[in-house]
Amino acid sequence: MTSFLNRRRVLAAGAAAIGGTALGGSLVDSAGATAAPRAKAADVPEETRTLDELYQAALADGGNLVVYAGGDTPTQQDATKAAFRARFPDIKLTLVVDYSKFHNVRVDNQFATQTLVPDVMQLQTLQDFPRWKGQGRLLQYKPAGFSQVYDKFKDADGSWTAISIVAFSFLYDVAAAGTGAPKTPQDLVGTQWKGQIASSYPHDDDAVLYLFKLYAETYGWDWIAQLAAQDIQFGRGTHTPGVAVNTKQKIIGLGAAGTLTAPSTAATKWVAADGHPFMGWGQRAAILKDAKNPTAAKLYLNWQISAARQQAAAWNGWSVRTDVTPPGGLAPIWQYPDAHVDGFPRFMADRAEIERWKQTFALYFGEVKGDPSPGWLGLHPGA
Repeated sequence: MTSFLNRRRVLAAGAAAIGGTALGGSLVDSAGATAAPRAKAADVPEETRTLDELYQAALADGGNLVVYAGGDTPTQQDATKAAFRARFPDIKLTLVVDYSKFHNVRVDNQFATQTLVPDVMQLQTLQDFPRWKGQGRLLQYKPAGFSQVYDKFKDADGSWTAISIVAFSFLYDVAAAGTGAPKTPQDLVGTQWKGQIASSYPHDDDAVLYLFKLYAETYGWDWIAQLAAQDIQFGRGTHTPGVAVNTKQKIIGLGAAGTLTAPSTAATKWVAADGHPFMGWGQRAAILKDAKNPTAAKLYLNWQISAARQQAAAWNGWSVRTDVTPPGGLAPIWQYPDAHVDGFPRFMADRAEIERWKQTFALYFGEVKGDPSPGWLGLHPGA
C-alpha cells in the first residue's frame, strides 16, 4: 500500500500539467475561447436585491431557467423543483439530472459547438469550476449571504459557491442488524455480513472512490481484499445502496448519503464514527457567463444559499453557511476531521491519481456493469 499511495506526491505535478490539455480544455480551445479579464474580489459586490425583486427582474427577462444538476435519477431533484416553483411559480424551471461526469463534458461540448443549454451548473466534479473560471466561462457573482458561506466552500471572486452539503458513509437496517450492528466501516468485513452488503461502485463515482481510498489508507489493502470477498451487490448510482437496504434486499448499504439527525426510531441508521473515515463536500454551483437567463440564474443561487433555504433543505443537518446552526447538537461539517472536506477537492483535481485508484478498485471489485441510472440523455437535454 505504501508505495502506491506515496506515488501521489510524485505524480501530482504531472497531473497538473496534463490538466491544461485535458479533453474539456481542448474542446473549448478549439471553439476559439479566450479567458475574460479577471475581476478583483473587491470588484464583485454581494447582491443587495431581495428574492422578490430578483423574481420580478427574472420575469422581465423572460422567466426561464435551465439547471444541470449532478445526481443519480431523473427524479432526484424533484423536491428542489417543487420548492422553487412554490416560491417562484411563474419561472419556467427546467432541472436536468445526470451524473456530474456526464454533465461536465456535455457542457464542454456545448461550448465547443456553441450550443450552450444550461444557465446554472451544480456538480460534484469540483475540479471543473476552477478550470471553467480560468477559461472565462463563469460569471463572477456573489449572491446575498455569500459572505456567510464557509470560506473553503466558495470562490473568493464569486465564480462559484457551494449550495449544499453531501456526505457519504454506510448505513444499515436497524432491525435486521440487531445488537451486533456494525459500529465502524472496519466492522463490515465480519463474516456475518457476507452477502448482506450493497454498494455503489467506487470506480464509477468519484465521491465513493474517495471514500474507498480513505478506507484503503486507513485499514490497508488486506482489509479491502476482505471486503471484496463479502459478495457485495454493486450498482450504478449512489442511491442504490439505500434502495437495497430500504427494500430489505440487503442489511448494509455502503457508499451512500445519509444523516446523523435521524430519529432514534428510524428504520435505518447512517454511521459516521469518531476516528473512522467518512467523506463530505460542498456541492458547487455556478452561473455560466454565456447563460441565456442570467437573472433567473441569480435568483436561483440567491434562493439556494438563503438562510431560510439552508435551514429547510439541509436534510442531513449541515449547511454551507456559517450562521446556520446544525440541528441535534451537530457541529458544522468542516469541524469533523474524519469528513475530509479539504481532501476531496484536492483529490478531484488530480485526475491521473483518480484513474489509478479507479483501475485498482476494478481489480478488486470487477468492472462497472449496467446502464447509467439517470438514463442516456444525449448532448442537449433541457434544450
